[in-house]
Amino acid sequence: MPPNLVRATQVSKFLTPTCGRNIPLYLPFLYPQQRSASILSSLSDNPTAYHRKIRRGRGPSSGKGKTSGRGHKGQKQHGKVPRGFNGGQTRDEVVHGVRGFENQFSVDMKPLNLEKIQSWVDQGRLNPAKPITIRELAKSRCISQVKDGVKLLAKGSEKLTSPLHIIASRASASAIAAIEAAGGSVTTRYYTPASIERIIKGRTDPIHSMQSQISLPVEVPQEKMEYPIRLPDPTGRKDIEYYRDPAHRGYLSHQLEEGQGPSLFFKTPGFGTQVARKTRSKAASAAENRIW
Repeated sequence: MPPNLVRATQVSKFLTPTCGRNIPLYLPFLYPQQRSASILSSLSDNPTAYHRKIRRGRGPSSGKGKTSGRGHKGQKQHGKVPRGFNGGQTRDEVVHGVRGFENQFSVDMKPLNLEKIQSWVDQGRLNPAKPITIRELAKSRCISQVKDGVKLLAKGSEKLTSPLHIIASRASASAIAAIEAAGGSVTTRYYTPASIERIIKGRTDPIHSMQSQISLPVEVPQEKMEYPIRLPDPTGRKDIEYYRDPAHRGYLSHQLEEGQGPSLFFKTPGFGTQVARKTRSKAASAAENRIW
């Protein structure tokens, strides 16, 4: 006899009423419920958990008979219509192009944190005594696959101990503050994707251009070779305004006078040409208004 059944018979002796038969209602409360492993093979969902499969084309009483819910004739009944199908003529995406969800003025900057630069300096892969440009960063494998430029970020600025003189495309305000606090300097200048490729190959000067007047605290070694292609300067308004701003440490900030703003559209009060207004006397204006 199973042990559970033996216990049940022993307890039932004490629960036997005067009528002479057991009371099975108390048994579930005396012993915990036990199930065998075979219950796993009989598990199933509730009867209303799933809907019945739609049987199409099985007569009008089902609501999906005859045309099976597709309607009468046409391409939508006979087959599937691909997205953007225009009846056989040229698709709208080809004629007008796909527009939206893409910023045409965005730039793809390569982020570079200060902790990585300091790590490269500690390993001897970058020389802090010379200006650090895109060419030095690419040759030391500190960065790779640069498209529109390099932007300095301040992650790990507490690890920066060396005074660095960096020339990059852009820099955050916290990165500029951290580098200058360590005794270094930051200069942002304009690069194009084509000029970055030529700089890495050594065909273009990574620092100077026709409009630049970059003065570095360290001496730049004079190379004997002459660069065949010069470094371009910005021509767009947004780029010019960015590199004219002293807050960004732009290399075109020397073009601004003291107190002048970097914007090309909004003029700073007190700057620019002032046109004197012509004033007429009351007698001259009264003489023009005479009828006779």
